[in-house]
Amino acid sequence: MTQSLQIGESFVGDGANAAHVNTVFGHREGPAGVAWATALATPTQGHVPFVTVLRPSLPVKPLTLFVTKAAPGGDEHGLLIWGPAQAGIAAGVADALADGIITREEADSHVVIAAVWVNPSANDAEAVFANNRLSVRTALENGSLSLPDTDAVIAARNTPHNPFFTPRA
Repeated sequence: MTQSLQIGESFVGDGANAAHVNTVFGHREGPAGVAWATALATPTQGHVPFVTVLRPSLPVKPLTLFVTKAAPGGDEHGLLIWGPAQAGIAAGVADALADGIITREEADSHVVIAAVWVNPSANDAEAVFANNRLSVRTALENGSLSLPDTDAVIAARNTPHNPFFTPRA
């Protein structure tokens, strides 16, 4: 049975140029479509969702809404968001389509919301592009497979950590 709403997550890379992407994938006429349209119509200070394009006037399919997790911290950070991060998200969604993670039928009936973290300290446009490309494709695949596995979550519960915090043993 196909899930009506798929939620995915992926973290790729390390340091300031790493990518952390969360995805919501679902039918345009379902909750994903409502969330997509609502987010596009209700920007907030520093967070202006936009349609992700492969190039001007060529949006990726399924239509993908890029939502920043960090407000632009200056011109250089903004350029990394609008340039290489967006291009990476567009290419990664197209990769998921080309690889069959998203079907050709879903390309016209479904939408993607990509919540994207670009570190204000990022400094390598090519790394930002590559990490976001792989991260969104991986997040979409993880969502399609209902990952992570519940047993993996239970096994990791006593050793949580992330790039910003590791508890003392």
